[in-house]
Amino acid sequence: MMAEDFKLLGDKTRLNILALLRVKEMCVCDIVEQLDVSQSSTSQHLRKLKAAGIVKEERRGQWVYYSLHMEGKAYIHDALKFLPDINLIAKHDTSSC
Repeated sequence: MMAEDFKLLGDKTRLNILALLRVKEMCVCDIVEQLDVSQSSTSQHLRKLKAAGIVKEERRGQWVYYSLHMEGKAYIHDALKFLPDINLIAKHDTSSC
């Protein structure tokens, strides 16, 4: 299981998503805007991270918000400490949701 989790982290887009979620929960539209990645690609990456138990989702009205969920995955939490500062990844701090 640990090997599969680290394999998921081998993707730059997924790492950038996790870097954003490390700071705050976000909806897909905010992640798309911050990373300049397509909505379908972002959703696919989030699906994989959710299936691995690394992120969780919470529906609020018409929006679904994603946040980190690393219960029992301290090694993921430790790995995320080495990600670059969010300001080097994100475009700006606005919410479109």
